[in-house]
This record gives sequence, structure tokens and C-alpha cells, in this order.
Amino acid sequence: MPGAARSRARTGAHRSDLAADEHGEFHVDRVSGDEPLLPARVHRPADLLRLLLGMAGIALVLGLTTFAQGTTQGLESDIGSGAKATPQLLITLAGLTSSVAVLIVPVAFAVERLIKRDGLRIADGVLAAVLAHGVSLATDLWVADAAPASIRDALTQTLDNGSLTAPVHSYLAPVIAYMTAVGMYRRPRWRVAMWCVLLLDAFAVLVGRYTTPFAIITTVLIGWTVAYGTLYAVGSPNVRPTGQNLLAGLRRVGFRPVSALRAEDIGPDHPEHTDRGRRYLVTLEDGPPIDVTVVDREQQAQGFFYRVWRRLSLRGINQRRSLQSLRQALEQEALLAYAAIAAGANAPKLIATSELGPDAVMLVYEHIDGRSFDALADEEITDTLMHSAWRQVEALQSRRIAHRRLVGDALLVDRSGNIVLTELRGGEIAAGDLVLRMDIAQLLATCGLRVRAERAVAAAVEVLGPDAVADSLPLLQPIALSRTTRATLRHLARERSQRERDAVLAAAQAAKEAREAREAGGTKDRKTLRAERHAEKNAEKRALDEASEEAREEDLLAQIRRQVLHIRPTAVVQPAKLERLSPRILISWIAGAFAAYLLLTQLTHVNLGDVVSKAGWVWVLVAMFFSALTYIAAAMSLLGFVTERVSFVRTVIAQIAGNFVKLVAPAAIGGVALNTRFLQRAGVRPGLAVASVGASQLFGLGSHILLLLVFGYVTGTQEQTASISPSRTVIAGLLTVAVLVLVVTAVPALRNFVSRRVRSLFAGVVPRMLDILQRPGKLVTGIGGMLLLTAANVMCLDASIRAFGGGDKITYAGIAVAFLAGNALGSAAPTPGGVGAVEGALITGLTLAGLDAGTAFPAVLLFRLLVFWLPALPGWLAFNYLTRKGEI
Repeated sequence: MPGAARSRARTGAHRSDLAADEHGEFHVDRVSGDEPLLPARVHRPADLLRLLLGMAGIALVLGLTTFAQGTTQGLESDIGSGAKATPQLLITLAGLTSSVAVLIVPVAFAVERLIKRDGLRIADGVLAAVLAHGVSLATDLWVADAAPASIRDALTQTLDNGSLTAPVHSYLAPVIAYMTAVGMYRRPRWRVAMWCVLLLDAFAVLVGRYTTPFAIITTVLIGWTVAYGTLYAVGSPNVRPTGQNLLAGLRRVGFRPVSALRAEDIGPDHPEHTDRGRRYLVTLEDGPPIDVTVVDREQQAQGFFYRVWRRLSLRGINQRRSLQSLRQALEQEALLAYAAIAAGANAPKLIATSELGPDAVMLVYEHIDGRSFDALADEEITDTLMHSAWRQVEALQSRRIAHRRLVGDALLVDRSGNIVLTELRGGEIAAGDLVLRMDIAQLLATCGLRVRAERAVAAAVEVLGPDAVADSLPLLQPIALSRTTRATLRHLARERSQRERDAVLAAAQAAKEAREAREAGGTKDRKTLRAERHAEKNAEKRALDEASEEAREEDLLAQIRRQVLHIRPTAVVQPAKLERLSPRILISWIAGAFAAYLLLTQLTHVNLGDVVSKAGWVWVLVAMFFSALTYIAAAMSLLGFVTERVSFVRTVIAQIAGNFVKLVAPAAIGGVALNTRFLQRAGVRPGLAVASVGASQLFGLGSHILLLLVFGYVTGTQEQTASISPSRTVIAGLLTVAVLVLVVTAVPALRNFVSRRVRSLFAGVVPRMLDILQRPGKLVTGIGGMLLLTAANVMCLDASIRAFGGGDKITYAGIAVAFLAGNALGSAAPTPGGVGAVEGALITGLTLAGLDAGTAFPAVLLFRLLVFWLPALPGWLAFNYLTRKGEI
């Protein structure tokens, strides 16, 4: 066997004691299952999870000591009262016994491990103990020197001589870390002995008034956390069974194996699935070959965090338990294998199961020779083959069995051309209607990716009937499909977008070349030339729209829906609400917490009582009116560059939501992304949505610069602002930008890269601007909205200044320059919403324009409170509202 020979040459793991039988045939205990060589250490996700839980526990304890001082003091008082009633002899005896045993038990366990040649575990334990000791000392120093008084009181106890006890027991934390790292908890006798010693020690120090309960809890958590952090960092010893262990296990259950070949060594038609277990093809002396799957703890833990996320994010769908014992995993797979065959489906027959030591199990199946569905060429996937696949699903669903992973590598095509269902481990018995319909949707997508939507739907309808297929349409959405199918759909979507962009760019280039050729043909009078250019621009726009339409393709799921609707026009296509928690919702909650933190930190530095008592409330109400007017103006400035019909009210709500986005992201990024997403969800095509927002931004930038120059000129003619000179920081920034532009222009690779990016991003901006120029009403709305937005902000700042009696000390031109400069710095600043940069620029600008600092500071605070901080809550509500409605 050439494959086996190559494997033997790589590892030398095969036996060389060959012996010929009476027929002259050689039998050799060959194992290529050790290919590739197993790593000596593995990094378990469970260790990382325990590390994070330990850190969270420490933070929780410290938070409890900070916010529940009465509880901690009461607990210490109760323990002190009980200690007075405890005989001193008992306290002394417990302390002496625990002090000796806490050292003897770990040393005895280390000696036992060394005798059994397991020194690596002891080395891991010693390393964890050293690190835990260092963390304990660092914690002691922090509590003594820098920790809040509440934490110091909760973790320390005052002794009779006036000194304080140690916040963390530097000898106990290393012992706990050592005990955890060496795995004493896996051996019942040692575990009981160690915890008895630790509890005895805790009793002695608590009753003896040498520590506090929270200090004991913190010590245990530090030892536990450091141990699992060490194990995850350096890795745990790999206890996965090798191929030789597999052969020995097969002999114990009555088989006579000759050789075992790992699945990936057979060929590309048998891919290995690391989350499913290691697969072997085992040759027997007295029978046909068998398939063996070995599942160990490390492989079982793979995909843990993904399964946890799916369990949290999906509603109404039972997910496989994130943490299963090996016994539970074995029983679940065996039950599904027997149930599938009993239902009449083609599935590998399970003929034996067994444990391979304490950390692995094996499942033995009858071998079925064949190829996976993914390994077939497109022309080999016939309607008969798809009918066979759908009949297997029909058999499972007749007994309420869900497969949960009907992807190409779970469909095996045997030599007779029938489908055999594999990968039953993640299935479900007594499944609900929702999960059964998900199986139909998944197989529709799997077949559609290979043979197009029309054939996939036709095969499903012929076997299951139109009603069953139509009922699955609400589940035909990416969130309900498998991970590999979603990745494939995303890849196809990127390819479609790239083809559409290439078509638009090609059409634009062709139109440009045609225009240049016509212009080079001869000279014409100005009027004729103007008319021809106008006609050429219209023709160029039509050509770009036509190229975009021709290059546009439906995605696979939309094609499947359309095919089903041809058969059942009344079918429900509205996607079912499966997501309980999406990444966007999670980010919005985290961002809301961050925004609240920023607001509180800003307000803690201001005496709000003085500000409120000095403010003129009539002008505060006027400022609030102009602040609310900015959202209407922002909606006008956006819709003025959108030719499609978009709801004005929803656009205003989106601008309010944009205020929340700016609170957690740089202002120049968050607003653009939100508006683009809003327009796309409102029905504007992606390219046109980007073009509309880009055109709005370009016009906004031009108007901003123009207004800044105009008002800057006006204020420059006034005496009080004649001394204003350009900022050195601004000059340095402009010089830096100029140098970067020169570098990009000079390097051909960078120049081509930037040119391609800009062309692809703004391919539709110029046609969109030309389209807007031909609609005076839209142009007036867009530019009017921009001017109104600037005017409303300036009037809001003016009303804020008048609220503190500074209206007669500064002109409107000075206020406008201060606002425009502050807004520009806020857009360029990397902080969320330009926090810090905007306030500093506004106060500086108003002060230089003639307003005293005592008035400028509260005025700017009021202005930012009305236009940035207070709208954060309505913005968060608007953001979540639009998210629930699918508008962003």
C-alpha cells in the first residue's frame, strides 16, 4: 500500500515484525493513524474559559467589597463573635495541623507523579505556584499602597499589635495553583485530602482572626485563575490516544485489526473534520473493513465558543450542549445512529462503542465505500442523486429526527449511487417543526450551490411536496444555515459585488474614451459643444446604470425563494425571527455603557449646581429648539442627494440615531456608515447609496470650507480678532498631509492602490452629482439643509452664550468661526464625537473672539450638552428602534 509506506517512512511508528501465514500473506500491525504526529501539548478552550471566569470572580469580589461595605463589616463581626466562643486549643491544633499538611500533601503527590514518570505535570504545577506567589505579592502591595480604603478594610484584619494582616495569603495561593495545575482534582482521594487541608487552614486563620472571608475567597480565586492561565499559556500534556491505543481498544471489544489508516491519508474524498473526531479505516483479519471514529476531550471542546454564541443568539432552537462529557457525547451519537436506521434512512450502522482510557471514546461503524457530495463534479450530481438525498431527509422527518448539518461533506454517495447520511452527532431526537424546516432549508442551499436553484427546488418538491418546501422559506436565511454554507454565500456575494463594480468601471472608462475621441475630432462653437457635453453626460449616466443593472445578480437564497413562489405563490417568505442577540445589538449595548461612562466622567468635573443656577432658562429653551432643528436640517441635506423615494420621518430618526453612533465612534466615520446603511435598507442600491452619501459629504465639505473662509474674513476685519494667528499644530498637520500625498503620488504601487480604491468607492458619485444637478428641487433641498444645519448649530451656540449673559460680547461671525473650526477638529479627532477636541476648540475660539473664559466655559458645556450628550439617550433608542425594524 503506497500510502501506508509513505506514512511509515515519515514516522517510523509501524512494527517491522512481519510474519507470513500459511498462504504466504503477511500480517502487520500497521498504524498510519499516528499521522501527523500529535502535539505534545494542547491549548484547551476550557482553560481559557476558566481563566476568564476566575478574573470575573476576582472583579466581582472586589466590587462587592467596594459597594457592600456594611455586609462585609457585618460578616467580619459575626465571625469575630464566633471566634471568641471557640476553644483556643482547638484553634492552635487546627492551625498547626493545616500548616504541616498543606506542605506535605502536595509534596507527596509530586513524589507519586515522579515515580510514574509524569514530571511534566509537576513542572506545570511548580510554574503555576511561582506565578501565583508573584501575583499574591503584587496584590498585597497594591492593597497596601493604592487600593481604595473599602477594599483594604475588607481584605485585611487589624491584629493586636496594630499591624494589618496580609490581604492575600502568599503561601495558600501557590498551593491552590499547584493543586489545580497538576490535576489533583481528577483523582478523588488526592482531591478530598487536599480540600480537607485547605478547609482546615481556612478555619484556623478565620477563627484565629488572622484574615477575613473576602481575603480567603480572593486567595482561592487568584490561585485558581493563575493555574488555568498557566495551563492555557504553556499548554496541557496531550493525552489523546494514538493509533496503537486504538488497535488495542478494538481487540478488547472482539475485533482482530490488521492496520488503521487515518481518513486524511485515504484521499481528498474523505476529509477530516476536527470537530467531529479523528477517523480511521481499519482493516480486519477476518472480515470487511470498518470505520472508527475517536473522540477525545480536546476535539470535543473545539467550537465551544461558537456553540455558546449560537445558544445565546438564537431563539427557539435547541443547540448541542456546549460542554458534554465523553459519555454523553457517545450516548447521543449512538442513539442518533440507531434512530436514523430505524426510521429507514441510509446511515452507517453502529456496531460497537468503547472507551479508550479516561479521555477518549471510540465508535465503530460498518465501512461504506463512496465519495462525499462535495467531491463530485457538477455533471455527476443528477436529479436521481438529489432525489435520494431528499428521501433520506423525508425518512428522518417522518420520525421527527433532525440532522442539523446537511452540508456536502455529510452526504456520502455510495457505489450504487445512493446517498448515505453521516455526521449525525449534532442531530436531534423529537425535533420541533422549526428545526425540521431548517434541515429542508439547509439542503436546499447545499444543492443550490452545486446545481442552481431551479433544479434544487424541483428535486425537493418532487419528493417532499410543494407545501413542505414552501413552509421552509421563512428559515431560508443565513443565520439558520450552517457555518460553512454562510461562508460560501459571503464569498459568492463578494464576487458578485466585484463583478458589478468592474462592469461599472468598464462602462465609465469606455464612455470617457468615447468622449475624448469625439472631442479630438474637430473644433465646434461653444453653444454646440455645451449641448453635446450635456447629452454625453446623460448618455454616460444611462450607460453606467445599464451596466450596473446587467451585472446585478440575485443571490442564491433569493433565487430559491423565487423558484418556490412560482410553485406556491401564496407561500410566506418573510424570514422568521431567529436571532435573540445579534452582534449589532451586543455592540449597541456595550457602546451605550461606554457612552454613559464618558458622560459621567465629563460631568464629574463640573459643578452643575452653579451652572444651573446661573443659566437663563428662556435662552436654554431657545438653544434646545435650535438643537432639535439640526436633525431636520441633517435629514434635508441627506435626502437632497437621493433621487429615490425615502421616508423623511425615518431619515430624521436615522439622524437622531447618528448622534448615538458619533458618541461611540469618530464623527467622520460613524455618521457616514450609518447613513449608507440606512439608505441601503430603505431600498437604495448599494452603489447609489454610497454615491449619495459621498455626494452629500463632498458638498458639505465644500460649503464648510466656503463658510469658514467667509466668516474668517469677516472676523479678521474686527479689532478684537486681529491678533488671531494660524495654529502651529494646524500648520504641522497640513504639512504632514502634504508630505503623505507626495509620497503616495511618487510611489507607483501606492498610487495605483489608492487610485483603484478611490475609483471603486466613488465610481457612482460623479453620475449621482450630475443627476442631482439636473433636479433643482433636490439640489436646493440638499444645499439648503446644509446651510440650515450650520445656521441652527450657530444659533444654538449663540443661545447658549446668551444664557450666561455673553450675548453682547461677541458677534455672530465670531461664533460661526468658532463653531466651524471646532466642528472641523471634531471630525478629524479620533475620539468618539470629537470629545475633548471640540470643547477645547470652541472655548479657545470663543475666548479669542472676545468672550471671557468664565462665560465661554459654561456656554460650551451647555451647547455640547444639548447637541451631543443629552441626545445620546434618544439616539440610542432610535438606533435600537431602527435595528428592530430592519432599517439599519
